[in-house]
Amino acid sequence: MPLNLVHDLQRAYRKTVDAMSRPGLISSIKAQADKVDLEIGCFKSTIVLALMLFDNEVTFKVISEREAEITKLLNQLTYGKATEAQIADFIFVLHDAGPLDFEKALIAAHPGNLMDPHKSATIIVEANALSNERDLALTGPGIDRESHVKVQVKGNWVDLRAEKNSEYPLGIDLIFTDPDHNLLCIPRTTQIAKQVVG
Repeated sequence: MPLNLVHDLQRAYRKTVDAMSRPGLISSIKAQADKVDLEIGCFKSTIVLALMLFDNEVTFKVISEREAEITKLLNQLTYGKATEAQIADFIFVLHDAGPLDFEKALIAAHPGNLMDPHKSATIIVEANALSNERDLALTGPGIDRESHVKVQVKGNWVDLRAEKNSEYPLGIDLIFTDPDHNLLCIPRTTQIAKQVVG
């Protein structure tokens, strides 16, 4: 059965909103991703997010070895407009991106402004794996005391994200997907501490 652009996307949207309001919760959108019958060089869960979030007023930037091809296909699927990272509403850092590309995306991403802090970028990152292992400790709104996650991605992103989000309400939000179509959201209000082993 193909992806239903109303009911399936509504279900994925509810799971994304739930994950954004409860940082550290790893949700699965596998049921929706499995219905995507396209292979465009990114995770099918990433395609679900694009279909869910984009319209003809949304701007996006793809960071990938296949940037031109994937950008064209996402534009055709969603009518979203490709632009540069510094002004994009959404930045995709795909699994084939270079080791420093996530860091560069964090530096470039628009954090909004004091008049319109909601007009900031959301970065969607394809991770190798997501789990609730005790690697990073999350605290903040929507979290009861502390939650723990492990995000297997390239780059030193935790410190760069903290710097980017240092002037709340300005900042960027992160959405991670993985090959199993898990979803993890880390909004700008969440504090991240690296766990000390041993």
